[in-house]
Amino acid sequence: MYAATFTGTAELYTWDRESNTHRQATDRPTGTYMGALDPQGEYLWWFDDPDGDGWGIWKRQPFAGGEATPALPGLAPAYSAGLAIGSGVVVAGRVTESGSSIHLVREGYEFTLYSNAQHAFVAGMSRDESLLCLAHTEHGDPIHRALRVVRIEDGEPVGELWDGHEKSLSASGFSPIKGDCRLLVSHERQGKPGLLIWDPLADRCDLLAIELPGEIDADWYPDGRALLVSHDHAGRTELYRYDLSARELTKVDTPPGVVSGATARPDGSVELAWSSAAAPSVILSTAGGVLLSPPGEPPPRSVPLEDIWVDGPGGPIHALLARPPQLLPPYSAVFMLHPGPDSADDDTFRPRRAAWVDAGYCVVHVNYRGSTGYGADWRDALQGRPGLTELEDVAAVQDWVVGRHLVNRERCIVAGSGWGGYLALLGLGTQPERWAAGIATGPIADYPAAYQEEIEPLQVMDAALFGGTPQEIAGSYQRSSPMTYIEQINAPLLVLAGANDPRCPAKQLDGYLLRLKEIGKAHEVYRYDAELGLIPLDEQIRQMSVELEFALRHVRP
Repeated sequence: MYAATFTGTAELYTWDRESNTHRQATDRPTGTYMGALDPQGEYLWWFDDPDGDGWGIWKRQPFAGGEATPALPGLAPAYSAGLAIGSGVVVAGRVTESGSSIHLVREGYEFTLYSNAQHAFVAGMSRDESLLCLAHTEHGDPIHRALRVVRIEDGEPVGELWDGHEKSLSASGFSPIKGDCRLLVSHERQGKPGLLIWDPLADRCDLLAIELPGEIDADWYPDGRALLVSHDHAGRTELYRYDLSARELTKVDTPPGVVSGATARPDGSVELAWSSAAAPSVILSTAGGVLLSPPGEPPPRSVPLEDIWVDGPGGPIHALLARPPQLLPPYSAVFMLHPGPDSADDDTFRPRRAAWVDAGYCVVHVNYRGSTGYGADWRDALQGRPGLTELEDVAAVQDWVVGRHLVNRERCIVAGSGWGGYLALLGLGTQPERWAAGIATGPIADYPAAYQEEIEPLQVMDAALFGGTPQEIAGSYQRSSPMTYIEQINAPLLVLAGANDPRCPAKQLDGYLLRLKEIGKAHEVYRYDAELGLIPLDEQIRQMSVELEFALRHVRP
């Protein structure tokens, strides 16, 4: 199974490797991202959220094609909290307004394994289908999770792993060997990402001495004797093979760029989804060559990214720069702020970045505090003061590129979607002297009001970011809300607002736009009928055209 945008939306495809035949399995107006194959390869499972808002049910259809039917008919629609498919049992996680629940389904019989008001999700099933790992936040810290292993037959706990507050755990899968209950886990015990192997039945952890500076994830080789380690740092991915007997780390030869997924094959080769800022996505094999690429003419290439390190108020800030090759500095610049907050900009191919560069703009990405790939302390540094913390780092990078005459200070645009859109609005109000224009897609504009409208999982995350709810610490939410600084905005603003977007509640944004109109601030609004993150390609092109037209009127290259 793979996802692709051949039709203009992201859909799921099946690929029979023996016959080399491909089939489009899903076709929905909002696109389809979430899917899985059962262990026998008989069925493709995919998550059906009719409105594109994440609220739906699991469906399945035969691998070779046929009607898609509800896979778990006893479970009502909800937000998905993970899925584990065995040969005779399925475990599905759900999130509703009342909290989280995890359900066992076997031969039409449904049993609730877990239920709690706090967030939890399915983290993996043992190869013999006797044990289930779930990640939970019962300790009241939704950012730093604990792990619990339970017996699938009755839900009884057999092991608990929690490293305390401010230390996160993430399960990467049980051993692929039947009867082996060891679980691969990512941890932060030394204040930075690491790996351990946990035997929940013996209550024993084996820490693996892997010294790498960035974010680490891993999966098992099929024989269980080694791990495929993915290391993301400074915007790029490295792959390693870690031999569990010899305790040796060997680098896997991959081209510079970003690996969005990788799998070790039984013959020892590795297959990986790869791209770089200059080269669009393909699937490669270390055994040699490209396994899969988009059909038709090759997509156009773009420019490579330059690395910048800037001394900031919280430590060294990593930024990435894409220059328009047809122009000389100082450039007009677009500061593209990434969604998240726990995300990062990297050396992957992005058509929007390429479009800005083609139009003559320099694109600046800032991996401000809160970004992943730079250690746990950097990722958690914005807690208690979100929004304002990140913008301090953006300002430091802007001063650096302006001071070296790479960017014209009078010709800077701040832009972003989701969390990046929120930061763009907040930056226009708190740093009005820095920005000549702003573009915000699907932003939080009035944080206290947005909290009241948000779905429950987002409320939990916001409470963790701020250190409490708006009722408990109203001043903190007001301090980090773009609405608080709306009268200080001087630059023209373009807002792109998507209907049916649970991460950007409509009422709070409409209130912000109404206030802009009341106080006479220059702004434009583009509305679209799609949930953020599931936007058809033709709609993405329309939005890019709207953004470029707006930018060319106000801040020409």
